[in-house]
Amino acid sequence: MDASLEKKIADLTLAEMGKNLKEAMQMLENGQRIEDENGKKPVSEDVPGPLQGSGQDMVSILQLVQNLMHGDEDEQPQSTRIQNIGEQGHMALLGHSLGAYISTLDKEKLRKLTTRILSDTTLWLRRIFRYENGCAYFHEEEREGLAKICRLAIHSRYEDFVVDGFDVLYNKKPVIYLSAAARPGLGQYLCNQLGLPLSCLCRVPCNTMFGSQHQMDIAFLEKLIKDDIERGRLPLLLVASAGTAAVGHTDKIGRLKELCEQHGIWLHVEGVTLATLALGYVSSPLLAATKCDSMTLTPGPWLGLPAMPAVTLYTHDDPALTLVAGLTSNKPADKLRALPLWLSLQYLGLDGIVGRIKHSCQLSQRLQESLKKVDHIKILMEGELSSPVVVFRFFQELPGSDPAFKAVPGSSVAPAAVGRERDSCDALNRWLGEQLKQLVPMCGLTVVDLEVDGTCMRFSPLMTAAGLGTRGEDVDQLITCIQSKLPTLTCTLQLREEFRQEVEGTASLLYVHDPNWPGIGVVRYEHANDDNSSLKSDPEGEKIHSGLLKKLNELESDLTFTMGPEYKSTKSCIYIGMASDDVDISELVETIAVTAREIEENSRLLENMTEVVRKGIQEAQVQLQKANEERLLEEGVLRQIPVVGSVLNWFSPVQASQKGRSFNLTAGSLESTEYTYVHKVQGTGVTPPPTPSGIRSKQRLPGQKPFKRSLRGSDALSETSSVSHIEDLEKMEQLSSGLEPSNLEAHCPEEAPRAPAPTDSQTEALQNKAQHPEDDHPQVEGLERLR
Repeated sequence: MDASLEKKIADLTLAEMGKNLKEAMQMLENGQRIEDENGKKPVSEDVPGPLQGSGQDMVSILQLVQNLMHGDEDEQPQSTRIQNIGEQGHMALLGHSLGAYISTLDKEKLRKLTTRILSDTTLWLRRIFRYENGCAYFHEEEREGLAKICRLAIHSRYEDFVVDGFDVLYNKKPVIYLSAAARPGLGQYLCNQLGLPLSCLCRVPCNTMFGSQHQMDIAFLEKLIKDDIERGRLPLLLVASAGTAAVGHTDKIGRLKELCEQHGIWLHVEGVTLATLALGYVSSPLLAATKCDSMTLTPGPWLGLPAMPAVTLYTHDDPALTLVAGLTSNKPADKLRALPLWLSLQYLGLDGIVGRIKHSCQLSQRLQESLKKVDHIKILMEGELSSPVVVFRFFQELPGSDPAFKAVPGSSVAPAAVGRERDSCDALNRWLGEQLKQLVPMCGLTVVDLEVDGTCMRFSPLMTAAGLGTRGEDVDQLITCIQSKLPTLTCTLQLREEFRQEVEGTASLLYVHDPNWPGIGVVRYEHANDDNSSLKSDPEGEKIHSGLLKKLNELESDLTFTMGPEYKSTKSCIYIGMASDDVDISELVETIAVTAREIEENSRLLENMTEVVRKGIQEAQVQLQKANEERLLEEGVLRQIPVVGSVLNWFSPVQASQKGRSFNLTAGSLESTEYTYVHKVQGTGVTPPPTPSGIRSKQRLPGQKPFKRSLRGSDALSETSSVSHIEDLEKMEQLSSGLEPSNLEAHCPEEAPRAPAPTDSQTEALQNKAQHPEDDHPQVEGLERLR
């Protein structure tokens, strides 16, 4: 077979591979079920079955993959794919398939092809991200590149490490410096990969007095380096951030570079802000990252490319050390890791790459500018427009709070009120973040917990926009959703402290502080046998709270009442949800207290009644037995003999009254049934008093729901004027009926002013009106209609 025929077959194979991949992706993305020969949809089973001996075709295997991806449509609706793959995603997936095919070539062709792919990709990345004269290492795990860089730094600083191994590290321990704002678990991962103890890590704190609280404290770092040198340690490597994992802050890389050159420390930079190096304008602090010793890039999320390797660019002159450190390899399979990125970069082109990164930055600026116009929203990085990350939170300073303590939220000297306010804001921000994630999923918001600022929401379009397809309209919708939730947040936050004070001032109620609950608050009713010091379950309290929850939900108010989330303690509590309108907290707390007290009293009354009935039955049995003994003594023994007793009763019958006992539930005592048998009427006994209703009966307007504050202003004024007008009409009617002034005084309330006695002319006029009702005043007619 000549070369031209071999080339023709190869081209056909590549074309068929691309066609099969496209058809497979369309089949999986559309979620179309493949029916069998009988027209039935197969049932997916979670339990793995035996491997078939005859094998299966590609359609059956893809059907199995589809069933595992989407599940059963009959059980639950099929969830749509959030990740937007697109044509560039297909190109990336084609790279993985093409890599397996290329690995079957002969060694010489494979070497030339892999070298070309690696060199092209490295050159493109260096020029796009302004990193000159460097090499590239492609790796699947994002942290793997930093681990290889640490190995390279160890080999560079310890010349005998290849021969003596870790013995040289014992005499002069290496130190790796990490920022306190670095991603969690990074230091432990490096120690595990390098075989170093955790004592080789040095965590550098962030600024506390000047500068950003998420940037590395350079003065403190310099002091740490000098201390380590004096103790015989070797400062090895410093990891700086160009966009921290939490809030996207960038360290002062230029100043850090000078410090590292002074002490011979390797400087490595990582972070999402490195993507902006591809733009036309780059800020000077970030531009200093191009002079560092190494940097790690993640073009997959930035460009929306699935299953894309991360890239670590580094500068080093000794190829032997890079080979020993694992940054370079002679294996073609390792070089083929760059193939998906090589294909995707060519497909997007330079304009497409820069356009996607620029679009993400514009989304961040659009959100930041819009949030500045929204009240009660605090932006953590306000003023740093170059950062592609926006971190914000809901914040409202309550009246009476001390701003001095808010300067240091984590301070131990902060009063308990400030701590409760911090917990309340964190719970509300957590609730707001979850609501926004559900309402606007295309924005890819995440909820983060920061040590200093508390719970916040993070918008990082460089990591999500390309994959989700986020647009400017989605950002506008996010702002609209935030504004719609603000009334509920502000109202709930204002009512939480009032609710706590009202509960603490009410007997038999206990305020439960739950920092994770975003509602008005949590309350617990303390019954008579409640033991607060015990953590054991309380069946009686649980029964009372279950009945209380049922009563509260029957009121049909705008508030939600629950028994709490799954993570609640064993003690039963009532969790009150969020409020969007003004709530009468005093009425709410009083209703809870009175209702719970009534439930407890009814339950205790039932228990007492059960005990009284049991004792009454025992007493009745004793009295009936005593009555039988008295009857035997009265009738005699002969009358108890069957035959003799019948003869004696026939000659001399006994006039014995039927005696029994009845139990009066109202009085709780035994009574004789003699009255019932004599008069043929059951005794009524004592009339029970009416059951008092403890719930305050509050007059409400038509349509007004419970726990709403009464309307004030013009409505109340009109209501007062109407009542006064009706009272005047009643007085006129009394005068028209011929009442004497003394009788009028007896009917008027004490506080009302005494009406003057009518004159003779007024009395005569009233009598004429009584004789001629057609001439009555319209007010009197209105009074008659009212009656």
